[in-house]
Amino acid sequence: MSTRQQYKPFDLEGHVVIVTGGAAGIGRVYCERLAQVGALVVVADLDANAAAHCAQEIVDAGGHALGLGCDVSSSQAVTRMVAAAHTRFGRIDGLVNNAALMSTLPRGPWNEIDESDWDRVMQVNTKGLYLCCKEVVPHMVRQGRGKIVNISSNRVFDGTPNRLHYSTSKAGVIGFTRSLAREVGGDQICVNAITPGFTASDTQLASSDVAHIRKMEEINQRKAIPRTQTPEDLVGTLLFLLSPASDYISGQTINVDGGFVMH
Repeated sequence: MSTRQQYKPFDLEGHVVIVTGGAAGIGRVYCERLAQVGALVVVADLDANAAAHCAQEIVDAGGHALGLGCDVSSSQAVTRMVAAAHTRFGRIDGLVNNAALMSTLPRGPWNEIDESDWDRVMQVNTKGLYLCCKEVVPHMVRQGRGKIVNISSNRVFDGTPNRLHYSTSKAGVIGFTRSLAREVGGDQICVNAITPGFTASDTQLASSDVAHIRKMEEINQRKAIPRTQTPEDLVGTLLFLLSPASDYISGQTINVDGGFVMH
């Protein structure tokens, strides 16, 4: 009989992972792929019915998932969501802060952004991270480890115009990631960020007009890998950052955009 030990640094079997904004678009792909590698997935989304439907489809496919409605800008809603997740699965190993306002935001000059729209974007895209981490981190501290992955955007590197509130909020995600990483690293909690490029998810394509799609096709030709980015292109990086393989990586931002921005 072989005594060789198995080496599984990328193993997520049995890990409990919360994905905010997980019922549609890129978030839904994250949830589906996490379940396929054995994670127990909490699908948290503003649309409670969509979250429940996504979770049920994962269960029907043989995975483990719980769908929960959650407005990440509400501290009460986040507290309820995290408590329900912990009650169901008994632990929380990973948090993917994916929920954000973007595809529904109109494109336009910075000085035409309505003040209420600016505030709402900041509440969801930056305050939402803070509230989710505030509730999840104590569970990770008690466990002695945890992984937090925050979704930013490559817009922060090239100064993409016409959604200044969104770009500003996503720059905040990187600052948040770096500072939080230093504050929780002693508890063996890793905090990192991913910056996707324009990704052809179902929600993104539904909100993009023909002119914008053509512009993205032009940008594709300026990438090191000259093709359209899909949600699947982000999955590998996400799984790596949630797995034991990245236990000594924290405070970092990994740009995944086909080499459009060299970061």
